[in-house]
Amino acid sequence: MSQLHGGRIVARALKNEGVTHIFTLCGGHVMSIYDGCLDHDIRVVDTRHEQTSAHAADGWSRVTGKPGVAVVTAGPGLTDAVTGVASAWRANIPMLIIGGQGPHALCDKGSLQDMNHVELMRPITKWSHSVPEASRLAEYVSMAFRIATTGVPGPVYLEMPVDFLFDSVEESKIDFPTGYRTEATIAGDPVYVERAYELLRAAQRPVALVGSQLFWSKRREAYQPFVEQFGLPIYVNGQGRGSLPPDHPNYFHRTRKDALRAADVILIFGTPLDFRLGYGRSSHLNPDAKLIQVDLDGGEIGRNRHVDVGIVGDTGLVMAQLTALASGAAGGSAAVREWVRELRGKESARWEQMLPDMQSDASPINPLRLCKEIDDVLDDDSIVIGDGGDFVATAASVLRIAKIGQWLDPGPLGTLGVGPGYAMAAKLARPQSNVFIIYGDGAFGLNAMEFEACVRQKINIVGIIGNDAAWMQIRRGQVEFYGQERAVATKLAFTRYDQVVEALGGHGEYVEEPKQIRPALERALGAGKPALVNVRLGVSEFRKGAMSI
Repeated sequence: MSQLHGGRIVARALKNEGVTHIFTLCGGHVMSIYDGCLDHDIRVVDTRHEQTSAHAADGWSRVTGKPGVAVVTAGPGLTDAVTGVASAWRANIPMLIIGGQGPHALCDKGSLQDMNHVELMRPITKWSHSVPEASRLAEYVSMAFRIATTGVPGPVYLEMPVDFLFDSVEESKIDFPTGYRTEATIAGDPVYVERAYELLRAAQRPVALVGSQLFWSKRREAYQPFVEQFGLPIYVNGQGRGSLPPDHPNYFHRTRKDALRAADVILIFGTPLDFRLGYGRSSHLNPDAKLIQVDLDGGEIGRNRHVDVGIVGDTGLVMAQLTALASGAAGGSAAVREWVRELRGKESARWEQMLPDMQSDASPINPLRLCKEIDDVLDDDSIVIGDGGDFVATAASVLRIAKIGQWLDPGPLGTLGVGPGYAMAAKLARPQSNVFIIYGDGAFGLNAMEFEACVRQKINIVGIIGNDAAWMQIRRGQVEFYGQERAVATKLAFTRYDQVVEALGGHGEYVEEPKQIRPALERALGAGKPALVNVRLGVSEFRKGAMSI
């Protein structure tokens, strides 16, 4: 019988899961896996920092709906990746991180980079484990994928000692599992679904907030019929963005606070009542409204606010259950239709208020003008990644995302530096799509060297920096609290980051005038190499008073 070394066992197990790319920074403990990947046509994509490898695995999941894989070496290789894993953990992203370890035979003897990785990763993963022997490598890979993808999704960590990865095992002694996980999802308790329907049926001002769990739902096709049947206004959160096209009559974007404060029934699908919703407080949600909360995790239901109906279940499947109970005409009652018209009027008014800034010819450039120019170059296949604070929040108010899975942002952990990893994964997963990183100038500095990795591996992404020479999301509040003279550690310089990218072999553009924006963006898209457009911004009042803690 043939012999397989451990790296080839791992690669075959990954191939059985449909893995086509892994993201890594090289390390001696894990190089056997690279060798196996070559045998199984799995592309090894290397980064300049392990944080980016983890972010790329996360980004792959967000774009494809299938778990991404990062492979990092032991010790500092894994500790460098912790931020990326923690970000995926907070956002419930299924991904596998494989970490090297010193030889099992030398455990606790002080081998190079030896440390307790499993305990380190346990608080930020669904499952953290070390493979006990070489012949079980494939079995543990299958376990990792099962745990990452079932129930509430999330990252998992699998440690592989280097001697196991270099050991050879007789193929007949290796189990490559099949049929070891189900695609079945969780339906809502029919009694509770009926209670929710009765509240919804009687509502005059209902609002639905649809979060990231819609993206992972196996019943996502139930979304459109649900919206059409009940005719209620829809707001989205996290990976729910793009789930309805920007011109859909029930999609709303700029009036969420108004709607949630005035609603009589609020449906929260697959998103927590965290800081983004004011923890469910009366400042953000009408305290007299009936609240229906649907979540895969029963532990989330009722956290921070009283819930009238809590349903443990898959977002799409519960939507299908609610729609099946409906007996009236589609489109909602006359009161609901009037409520939608009222919100649409407010939505249009907000857009009109923003128009002067979006059309401004002022120099330095108004952030809203830059965002409008970016929106004008997006097409239905464009993928947009937000990597920053203040400027990304401004962009989120303007950019129209066509489809679900085409907007990726730092998520509830607020992790900056995600941009290059997300963008690399997105471009490799969807090579036909234009992939944009919307950068704050502060965030760009965290993983700027990844442009070298993109140039070398011909991963043609486009970065756009809104350069206001500050950590503006923090600086604005700092100045308001303490005064200009006591605003420290938040000021940056108007640096020529475009020249940094040029030095790394990419295409760089520097923009100071509004009329220069569109031509620069078009040249960047047509450059045939990774590109960065560095835009000098002026001060804006658009985000005045905004703070998230």
